[in-house]
Amino acid sequence: MPQIDPQQLMESTYKQMESATQSVRERLHGVRVIGIHSGKGGVGKTTVAINLAVLLARTKRVGLIDADIDCPNVPKMLGLDETLKTENGLIKPAEKHGLKVVSTDLMRADTTKPFIMRGPMKHHVLMQLLSRTEWGSLDYLIVDLPPGTSDVPLSVMQLLKPDGIVCVTTPQDVAIQDAVKSINMATSLGIRIIGIVENMAGDVFGSGGGERASKELGVPFLGRVELEKNFVSLSERGMVPALESKTIEEEFSKIMNAL
Repeated sequence: MPQIDPQQLMESTYKQMESATQSVRERLHGVRVIGIHSGKGGVGKTTVAINLAVLLARTKRVGLIDADIDCPNVPKMLGLDETLKTENGLIKPAEKHGLKVVSTDLMRADTTKPFIMRGPMKHHVLMQLLSRTEWGSLDYLIVDLPPGTSDVPLSVMQLLKPDGIVCVTTPQDVAIQDAVKSINMATSLGIRIIGIVENMAGDVFGSGGGERASKELGVPFLGRVELEKNFVSLSERGMVPALESKTIEEEFSKIMNAL
């Protein structure tokens, strides 16, 4: 049995990673990449990503990638139930409301089964999505990042080098605490902070926390989205609130214009 040369194995792995990274950057050359991130889950990051992307797609060519490998929610909230197809080894995005969409949730028949994998495997899956998707011509790629500061958000920020990050938070202090970590992560990697969006503002969670954080951190405050009952019910039914409610459309239009 031939012996394995550890040095050759490392060099081979490194070359494969470099090749995939180069492929990703070539495929997205000239595309503005915007990451939608949060310090913790449950603050409505995916909601913000979808509503901004749909409004932006009215006038621009927009792709949306659901980079949350563990808990991909983009397809359900967009009302997408198809399975992604491949052509000549490349992934063909699904399309809805003028958006081109890619998500791991569109790659399996039984969406109730979880992806149970460690960090390196998540990185591999993400690289496959980024390097093998045939987006066509895009002006913007919106990346719905998983929350937190670990493997997948780190991979996206290092590989794609986004033009900027939008941080989503709810108003209460415990959410702001984690949002600050998210912002500091991007800053430490040399990525511009486009601004903060305060989501779910109102009687339940309060209001103003996101704006206070923006002043303390010296980053722009992009806008506030009120928590409304019809907002939740629309998203649950796969309907985009910004397309169904004039009030919600106005809130997200202000945020989009601030971008």
